Amino acid sequence: MTKENKVPYTSADRLIDALNHREPQGIPFDLGGTKVTGIHINAYRRLMERLFGEAPKEVPLAHFTQQLAKIDDRLLSHFEVDTAGVFTSTPAGKPPRKEQDEDYLEYWDEWGIGWKMPRGHGLYYDMFYHPLVDGQDDLDSFPWPNGRDPVRFEGVKEEALVAKEAGKAVTLGGICAGIFELGLWLRGFENFFTDLVLNPGMACGLMDRILEVKMAYWDTVLDMIGDHVLVVQEADDLGTQTSSLISLEMYRKLIKPRHKRLFQFIKEKTSGKVKIFLHSCGNIAQFIPDFIDAGVDILNPVQTSTEEMEPAKLKKAFGDAITFWGGGVDTQRILPYGSPEEVKDDVRRRIDDLAPGGGFVFATVHNIQADVPPENIIAMVEALDEYR
Repeated sequence: MTKENKVPYTSADRLIDALNHREPQGIPFDLGGTKVTGIHINAYRRLMERLFGEAPKEVPLAHFTQQLAKIDDRLLSHFEVDTAGVFTSTPAGKPPRKEQDEDYLEYWDEWGIGWKMPRGHGLYYDMFYHPLVDGQDDLDSFPWPNGRDPVRFEGVKEEALVAKEAGKAVTLGGICAGIFELGLWLRGFENFFTDLVLNPGMACGLMDRILEVKMAYWDTVLDMIGDHVLVVQEADDLGTQTSSLISLEMYRKLIKPRHKRLFQFIKEKTSGKVKIFLHSCGNIAQFIPDFIDAGVDILNPVQTSTEEMEPAKLKKAFGDAITFWGGGVDTQRILPYGSPEEVKDDVRRRIDDLAPGGGFVFATVHNIQADVPPENIIAMVEALDEYR
């Protein structure tokens, strides 16, 4: 075969190699491919001005609550990003209800959860209202979102096809937060934690209804574009900076069976062709063997600033069984407050820890926040390019 006829090695090929624990031709790079590996609109505007001489006046949002930018093709090309995130939308029948006063911007999402952000200087929305805070004996009467609503999927197939034809690795976003996590959001944190201990029937009934919505969503969207997708994204935050939110025993008894059911459903639906990405923040090292057993292929993030999440140790213990997506640079201290050289040093360390043998996708630990200077983002990519 002549050099001219050689089949090009695409971003999708790069990700496939990494996910199958083969060293790819260059470490795959994700920026904006998921709702937890993106960039805040403030940092995005400054970066675009630095790179291209002009900050965009209007920035489309990839995620409203977190105020994440939908990243311009110019930036994706300039940084040689390998992923293309495809996200569905909220149906027109249940649009976010927005209000504002002199202090806050507020909205209620399709689950009835209330969110607010300070006017003028706010950076993202925080929860302030939980629709099931007072309990509800008859969960059937709650207005559950329709995971199959066709409006949710308008334009999704076309977007996935364009990305696939461009050689990108297509990553598909989910419908909502995790089964456990959304239980906290709907009932309120104190109530749901109490339910898990004193009223597990209520907690499990609520999680089962969330699971039904998720399965309806995945059933519908994977029928539409499952053949074009490499990775599907789920989440369930179980960790804190120093410990876990629940015990391993409680996870195994109440949460894991529902995770396993969901992940097996997705794999059976796609004949095992897609990989399952699970986002779970914080110190979650003790859960990793159970995540793997439940069907997780990809763990995000590697929160390097937490206890017990030392990348080299995790790679040694689990690197043959799971792909680490993220952990490329610390987003709590080094990326926002370090010097460009400190950023590069952190990137080099994390690549040395996580990249050998494949099973690693480079991304920041979490979303690039509003206060990150463009010089540090550029330094991060420059350090990655040394290895690519």
